[in-house]
Amino acid sequence: MKKLITLLMVFAVTFTVNAQIETPQPSPLQKIEQKVGLTDVSVQYSRPSMKGRTIFGDLVPYGKLWRTGANQNTMVTFSTDVMVGESTLKAGSYAIFSKPNKDNWEVIFYSDTNNWGTPQKWDDSKVAAKVNAKVYDIPMDIETFTVSFDDLTNDSAVLGIMWEKTYVAVKFEVPTDKAVTAAINNVMNGPSADDYYAAARYYLESGKDINKAVVWMDKAIEMTKENPRFWWLRQQSLIKAKAGDKKGAIKAAKASLEGAEKAGNADYIKMNKDSLKEWGAM
Repeated sequence: MKKLITLLMVFAVTFTVNAQIETPQPSPLQKIEQKVGLTDVSVQYSRPSMKGRTIFGDLVPYGKLWRTGANQNTMVTFSTDVMVGESTLKAGSYAIFSKPNKDNWEVIFYSDTNNWGTPQKWDDSKVAAKVNAKVYDIPMDIETFTVSFDDLTNDSAVLGIMWEKTYVAVKFEVPTDKAVTAAINNVMNGPSADDYYAAARYYLESGKDINKAVVWMDKAIEMTKENPRFWWLRQQSLIKAKAGDKKGAIKAAKASLEGAEKAGNADYIKMNKDSLKEWGAM
């Protein structure tokens, strides 16, 4: 009987140890990722909610160092060097700390990411960048602390921080043009039709030398004339139009339209017809 009781007690203790009840976290973890130009950027952070509380100036005091979220450091990771304000951040991960104020925030990128909350001992040598960011009022409450990637371009983006009725924007710049231009210069020693096309399209979209774009796009089309691609011809028409060659633009658009009609591509049919109307060819 004693052995049975002992066995039952062991079973009960084992069950108690192994049983785990999972409940929702009050500040759940989120990770967001964004490609900005050619740079991979990610942010990992915990998301507290208002829950009826006054946030800025109360729960988060003005002028005091804040972890910019909850739990472990809010952390941003860049795959390339980036510019924040006047500072260069090397590729890698950084904790984001801030000092909120009513009209602006001081946002700090800190090289030590292994902190729960703010560092016990602050080390100025670990401050990789520091910027002042303007506070924008939002007409409604953002219940849950939110980080976003906004205003994307090939060369920059804004790291948005939102909570309560506050939005703070921290712009960062990425070296897209430098990387693409270097790649174009390297490849142009022996480029393929795809290389010419990619270079020409990039120059068109980035507002760079349109005459170079014309030359490269014409070479791409010439190299594929046995099997012309209607979407390439569409880009050729846009490049020629921007370069002031209306006749060449119309010719390319008509060729693109013909190819799109054969392929049954309604989007390109419409785009080409719209351009031809704009250029007085329909």
